[in-house]
Amino acid sequence: MDSPLSILLTALAVSGPTFCWVLAGVAARRLGWLSEQMVDAISQFGFRYALPFLLFASAAQLDLRRSGNVDHLFAAIVATGITVVLAWSYGVWRGFARRELGIFVQGAYRSNLAIVGIALCAAAFGESGLRLAALPIAVLTALYNVIAVWLLNTTLGSRQSAVTLILSMARNPLIIGIFLGLLVSALGVPLPALVPQLARGVSNYFLPIALLCIGGAMKLSLLRSAATLTREATIWRLCLAPVLAVLIGLAMGVRGEALGVLFLLLASPTAAASFVMVVAAGGNGGLAANIVVLTTLLSALTVTLGFFLLSLAHLV
Repeated sequence: MDSPLSILLTALAVSGPTFCWVLAGVAARRLGWLSEQMVDAISQFGFRYALPFLLFASAAQLDLRRSGNVDHLFAAIVATGITVVLAWSYGVWRGFARRELGIFVQGAYRSNLAIVGIALCAAAFGESGLRLAALPIAVLTALYNVIAVWLLNTTLGSRQSAVTLILSMARNPLIIGIFLGLLVSALGVPLPALVPQLARGVSNYFLPIALLCIGGAMKLSLLRSAATLTREATIWRLCLAPVLAVLIGLAMGVRGEALGVLFLLLASPTAAASFVMVVAAGGNGGLAANIVVLTTLLSALTVTLGFFLLSLAHLV
C-alpha cells in the first residue's frame, strides 16, 4: 500500500505542473514577456483550432458502447444542477443584491473545463483521461451556457433569445470538435495514425501555452477590491461544488479514473467565459473578474488536496 507521502507526491504531480504554468504566465506578463495582444492571439488560436482538435481526437477514440463511459457524465449534470439550485438559495438567504446574485451563482457552478480541467485530466490519467473528459466537456459546455443565459436574463435583465443561444452553441468550436469526434466514434471510422500523434503533441506542448496565457490574462490588482461575495463564491466553486460532485458520483457508482475526471473537471476554477458573459449583459464585470482570479489562484491548493484525499481513500 502506498504511503500518504507518496500519494501526496502523486497529487502534486497532477496539479503542480498545471498551476505552475499559470503562475509562470503571471510572472511573464509582469516582466513584459507576454503582451495582451499575444495572450489574445494564442487564446483565440487555442479556442478555435488546437483545443477543438484535441477534443475531437479524444472523442473519436471513445468507445460509447462501454457502460462505464457515461456514468460520470450523468453525475456531472446532476451535480451542476444541484449546485445551481443550492447556490441560488444560499445567495437569496444571504441577501445578495439581485444584480449580483446571478454573478455569484455563475461563479459557483461554472468551471474552466476546456483548459484547466482538460489539462488536469491529461496530467492525471493521460490519453484515457482525455477520452473520459471529452463527452462531459461537450455536454457541460452547452449546459453552462444555457444556465448562464437564464441567470443573467433573470437577474440583470439581459435579453438573449433562445435562438441566439442555440446558434451560438452550434458555432462553438469546442462543441463542434467533440460532436464530430463522437460521430466518427459512432460510425466506427478508423482514425489515421497521424491524428492521435498530433493530439498528443497538442496535449504535451500547446496545453502548457494555453495555461501560460491564463496566467498572463490575470489581473491580480483586482483582488484588492475583492469583497465577501467574491470569497464566498470561491468557497462554493472550489470546495462545495467538487465535494457535491464526488458524493453524487459515488452514489451513482462512479469509481476509479471516471471519478477522478469528474472531480478534476468540476474542481477547476471559474471559467473566464463567465466574465465575458457578465460584461456583455451589462453586469458587474469587476466582481466576475475577481471570482475568476481568486478561484484560479486558490484552486492549486484545493485540487491538490482533493485529489490527495481521493487517492488516499483509493477511490481514484
